[in-house]
Amino acid sequence: MKTLLVIPAYNEEDSILQTVQSIQEYQRTIDFELDYVVINDGSKDRTQEILETNQLHHVNLVMNLGIGGAVQTGYKYALENDFDIAVQFDGDGQHDIRSLAVLIEPIVKGEADLTVGSRFVGANRSEFQTSFMRRFGINVISFFIKLVTGKKIYDTTSGYRAASRKVIQAFARRYPVKYPEPESIVHMLKRKMRVQEQPVNMFERQGGESSITPIKSIRYMAEVSTAILVAGLMKEND
Repeated sequence: MKTLLVIPAYNEEDSILQTVQSIQEYQRTIDFELDYVVINDGSKDRTQEILETNQLHHVNLVMNLGIGGAVQTGYKYALENDFDIAVQFDGDGQHDIRSLAVLIEPIVKGEADLTVGSRFVGANRSEFQTSFMRRFGINVISFFIKLVTGKKIYDTTSGYRAASRKVIQAFARRYPVKYPEPESIVHMLKRKMRVQEQPVNMFERQGGESSITPIKSIRYMAEVSTAILVAGLMKEND
């Protein structure tokens, strides 16, 4: 299956080159078709310069759309270029490319429509588990997702996810803007898509700063939980 890595990047000058180089090295070790595209989300640092100087495959957005808009751009690209699987892959160096085969395996086998890379499932847990406050927030969000869908998802905010062709089509048409990872899980479960968690390894980010600071964690948790409840009440259309 043709697989595309969608790499949203906003001010990732410290890590984007290393991230893409890790993908290029991985490409030489696999026997399936893998490509990537960096979605430069209106970065104000040297991200665009690094992408152009090193001739890295990318799309430049003329303004900052946020994570939801950047990732949806990648799904539109995947749809227009006939990719079978699209994988969201962070540009900050947190995602381990060596976990890709495990992540996409259920989709390749026809067992899942959307897979979520999880730090909290499987025998060999991820090296990086994030802070206590982030884990607490993830657990609260997990509770609300189960409340509105009936399915337990453990790593609710994971940005390491793989989408089948059917999900690519859905996300290209509509994708949540503000809290895309947990909201999109709810939307897919409500549409009876098969969502499955797969164990992946993650690292601490290699550069830049997270958009969610400890001070913002409580407000983020409350806002995401509210967004999940709203998504749970929305009617899904094909």
